Amino acid sequence: MKIKIVVPIITNVFNNEIIREANQFKSQDTEVEVVNLDKGTASIESNYDEILAGPDIVKKVKKAEEDGFDGVFIDCFGDPAVDAAREVVDIPVVGGFQPAVLTASLLCKKWSIVTVLKSVVPMIQDLCRKTGIMDNVASIRDIDTPVLELQDKKVMQSRLLVQIEKAINDDGAQGIVLGCTGMLGLAQDLQNEVSKKNVYIPVIDPTAAAIGFLEQLHRSKISHSKLTYQRPVEKERNFE
Repeated sequence: MKIKIVVPIITNVFNNEIIREANQFKSQDTEVEVVNLDKGTASIESNYDEILAGPDIVKKVKKAEEDGFDGVFIDCFGDPAVDAAREVVDIPVVGGFQPAVLTASLLCKKWSIVTVLKSVVPMIQDLCRKTGIMDNVASIRDIDTPVLELQDKKVMQSRLLVQIEKAINDDGAQGIVLGCTGMLGLAQDLQNEVSKKNVYIPVIDPTAAAIGFLEQLHRSKISHSKLTYQRPVEKERNFE
């Protein structure tokens, strides 16, 4: 299988780590390739950022299908342009949100999402309502750290651990979803640390969930319904 990872930002600062993370979780016979946006923003932390990134995300997804890729991971927890991309291609397309929270729904009754900033919490709440999982979300917490500052792993892990423990002890979370695909390489260590103080509690890495979900769709030879994601009618469009 060939997976194209569309990193929906204009900087490649995370690319090497994204490739390492994907290689850790993918099957041996799966190939991954990363591409960034040519037009968009340095990070997606608002609806405004998401709208600006949308056209080039869709363009990159269409190109991936034309180039023979079997699936696309739009590497952002906010699932930017996922629905639009599904309308214009036949290959499976996922973001970081749906695979992670649907995995959580199989593993526990209540879970918390720990994300980057308060500004993205309303966006995640909207995604939860759209997906129909709001009753299962114990809380949405943040570590007050912008996406572009997530490269300091020690600081990020420390801040995540504080919020994860509060989610478990104060909010009743039985599992944790990391609410940003930039929180790379920490899920296992956080899971081990939290489980030492409690019983076993899953900490779900959205990148791992997305890669695994795409592989499962490919193995099962299924993709998104074209009754749901209908191809747009032909008309004049001049956004490019």
